[in-house]
Amino acid sequence: MLSIQNLTKTYSNGVRALRGVSLEIPNGMFGLLGPNGAGKSTLMKILATLLEPDTGTAQLNGLNLVQQKDETRKILGYLPQEFGVYPKMPAVDLLDHLAVMKGITNRKQRKEVVEALLQQTNLWDSRKKALGGYSGGMKQRFGIAQALLANPKLIIVDEPTAGLDPAERNRFLNLLSGIGRDVVVILSTHIVEDVRELCSRMAIISQGQLLLEGEPNQILEKLQAHVWKKVAETDEEREELDRTLKVISTHLVGGRHEVRVYSDTCPGQGFAGTEADLEDVYFLSLSNAEKNQEN
Repeated sequence: MLSIQNLTKTYSNGVRALRGVSLEIPNGMFGLLGPNGAGKSTLMKILATLLEPDTGTAQLNGLNLVQQKDETRKILGYLPQEFGVYPKMPAVDLLDHLAVMKGITNRKQRKEVVEALLQQTNLWDSRKKALGGYSGGMKQRFGIAQALLANPKLIIVDEPTAGLDPAERNRFLNLLSGIGRDVVVILSTHIVEDVRELCSRMAIISQGQLLLEGEPNQILEKLQAHVWKKVAETDEEREELDRTLKVISTHLVGGRHEVRVYSDTCPGQGFAGTEADLEDVYFLSLSNAEKNQEN
């Protein structure tokens, strides 16, 4: 269990990146959702010992991640949002080098670990290829390989599927799903589908504040029978709906605007009830937070 208590962080330019964030994260895949600039990366960097919080603590099985940085790094696997590689170095050589840095000094053991991780991440056939020739998805899979060195107890992946094509995204998500059973894996992202497909628990963060936490299925249950949709035939109709109803989101469907609305009862003519999804939860949480700040 990872226990995060009252983490705060304000940067020198006055930006309050975290405002008293507290979370209890069990083993398994945990999704941290939020828009760009929400504070997700700041939280991940604090857990990864790269940033010092102003206040608060984070503990994993009795280990203080904030104070015991050297010990934390021994049990940490981290794939940051911007993961750099040596472009002229073959994957197998760089992974071997990183394994030494992780403390795997026995050559035979290191060879076994490196080969197993390259197989696990489906990079074995490309192991001798220079990393500069890897696609974006292959680099991300290599990033997971290095994050899994030395059997980490905490794995953090920050915006891992941003910019990947659909095929590479699926490969990456399938890889993640296989490693998140016996360790804490935090998936920080603004892509709702990633959380829906992978995570048994989730939280939404915006402007440094925790808006919601729980199991996706239980959160969705509370929203069922409260989501309605309608196609707005004109921009004027869409604007009127936005003024008079609690609009969750608007999507283009076949070139027309489909408006999704939160309401206890049918909000008007032409509306039909529809099944709530995690994207509704996400946008509704952000909308409610914005209105609370305005008030």
